[in-house]
Amino acid sequence: MTGSPDSGIDLSKLGYLGPAGSFTEEATISFSPRSERVPFPSIHAVAQAVETGEVEGGVVPIENSLEGAVTHTLDLLIHGPRLHIHDELVLPIHHNLLASPGTSAQEIKVIYSHPQALAQCRRYLQERLPGAEPIAALSTSSAVSHLSQEPGSGAIGTLRAAQIYGAEILDKAIEDSPNNETRFVLLAHSDHAPMGRDKTSVCFTFDEDAPGLLHSVLECVLAEGINMAKIESRPNKLQLGRYFFLLDLDGHRLDANVARALECIRARVTSLKVLGSYPRHRP
Repeated sequence: MTGSPDSGIDLSKLGYLGPAGSFTEEATISFSPRSERVPFPSIHAVAQAVETGEVEGGVVPIENSLEGAVTHTLDLLIHGPRLHIHDELVLPIHHNLLASPGTSAQEIKVIYSHPQALAQCRRYLQERLPGAEPIAALSTSSAVSHLSQEPGSGAIGTLRAAQIYGAEILDKAIEDSPNNETRFVLLAHSDHAPMGRDKTSVCFTFDEDAPGLLHSVLECVLAEGINMAKIESRPNKLQLGRYFFLLDLDGHRLDANVARALECIRARVTSLKVLGSYPRHRP
C-alpha cells in the first residue's frame, strides 16, 4: 500500500447502504452526525460513489456477530477499487417486527427483510410466525418502505424505519440473540493516521497449493509479537480450491513491527493487499 494515511478526511458527504432507516444509516450518523447522508441501493454502489468522488466516504457493513462476514463487502475490498478502510464502528443490532397500520401479526403471510436480518431472527419467525414466508429484500429499510403496497405483509426493520415510513411496531427486539452486533467500516481513498490503538486489515493469496504456506505467513506475525484479531478466507473467483486469506492485525502499518511483518508476508505470498490501518472500535 502506498500513500500517506489521513486522520482528517472531509466527511461533509457520506454514502451508505440505504434507503433511509437502515442500520447502516444509523452507523453513518454515529460516524459523523453532521454529514450529509446519501443512500445507495447496494454496497457496490456505495464504493463506486466514493471512487468517483460523488461522496467523500462510504459506510458499509462488514461483519455480524451471529452470521459472520458480509461477503459482498469482503469481495469488494479484495477485488474492487483501490479504496481503504478508514475507520470502524460496532453497533448493537435490535430487530423489530413491523407492519402497515392496522395489520395484526396473525394477518402476516410474508416477511420481508435483508437476508442477514431474516437469519438473525430465524427462531423468532419459526416460533411466532410459522406460516409467514420470509422473502429477501435489498435492505431492512427497503423492506419497510414497501409495506403499504402489499396488504398482509410484514417486515423486520429498525425503529427509525418505522418512523420514516409510517409502519406500526408489532414487536421489539426480536433477534434470536441479545448479543447481536454488526461491525461497519468507513471506506475512503486513504486509511487513518496512527492513533496508538490501531488495527490493520490485509488480504493475500498464493498461486500454488503446498503444505505450510499459510503457516509460513503466520510465522511472520508471531515473530513480531503481533496479535492476530481475525483470519478468514474467500474464494479467489478464478479456480476452485484457491482462496484469498484476510487477516486483522493489532497495530498500524506504519508501526515498525507491523511494517516488518508485512514485508515478511509479502516475500512469502503471490500478492498482498493492505486494506487499511484504522482506529480499533472502542465501546
